[in-house]
Amino acid sequence: MVKSMTGYGRGQDIVDGMNIQIEVKSVNHRYFEFYSRTPRQYLFLEEKLKGFFQKKLSRGKVECFVTIEMIEKSEYSINVNHTVAQGYLNALKEINEKYGCDDDISASSLARFNDVLSIERNDEDEEKIWNAVKTVAQKAADAIVEMRQKEGKKLEKDVLSRIDYIFEKVEMVEKRSPQTVKEYTQKLLERMKEVLEDVQVDEQRILTEAAIYADKVAVAEETVRLRSHMDQLRDMFKSEEAIGRKMDFIVQEMNREANTIGSKAQDIDITKCVVDIKSEIEKIREQIQNIE
Repeated sequence: MVKSMTGYGRGQDIVDGMNIQIEVKSVNHRYFEFYSRTPRQYLFLEEKLKGFFQKKLSRGKVECFVTIEMIEKSEYSINVNHTVAQGYLNALKEINEKYGCDDDISASSLARFNDVLSIERNDEDEEKIWNAVKTVAQKAADAIVEMRQKEGKKLEKDVLSRIDYIFEKVEMVEKRSPQTVKEYTQKLLERMKEVLEDVQVDEQRILTEAAIYADKVAVAEETVRLRSHMDQLRDMFKSEEAIGRKMDFIVQEMNREANTIGSKAQDIDITKCVVDIKSEIEKIREQIQNIE
């Protein structure tokens, strides 16, 4: 199924005592480009998230925002350096005894001294955290893929309608092209009769000139290739793979054939058709820039 490169997805859940929220959005880009914002203590998640989403979204500029809140246990623990505390306590007792001070030593006052208390982050199981995050990331991925598929369906409908329109114009060119040769032959015959008046007109010469003209303005090969390119575009919409870059190449080839037809055309009706064809090809090109 064809997918757009534009989308948004969000996942939120409480897993293993962690309230995890992941938001992911994407816009069109020639390749896969990934940016993430995670809490500083979870930076190890960034590469894992990149690999995870790259399997889901083959093209596009993807931005991922991760929020993790511990709700069952603290990320940090308070530790007491008993050696330092005992040292301060001994020193305070010595001061009291020597100078006759009141013995007002308390736990709260002792804790204010440097290095008595220290804060340390608890060791965490990175694999356990990643498995929890991956569960929520899957929800965000499902949501963004669904949106990209819906957008892709709209793009497919638009492109196919434009292909149908181009087919109609190509048919008009194919019908009109032989007629231009007949008209040229008739005009050439009338002109020579007018110039030569009573002299016998060399019909073989007329036929030769008409054949040269017909070869010069013939566009059958170009219209056949143009039809083939459009059939390829239609078939690509049935593929399960990323097709945007392949489509871009096909559209370039379509434009090349249209330009060749336009350069050969010496008829106002064919020229008008070519202008319409090129206009639709450009609109298709703009649309497929957003197809994965």
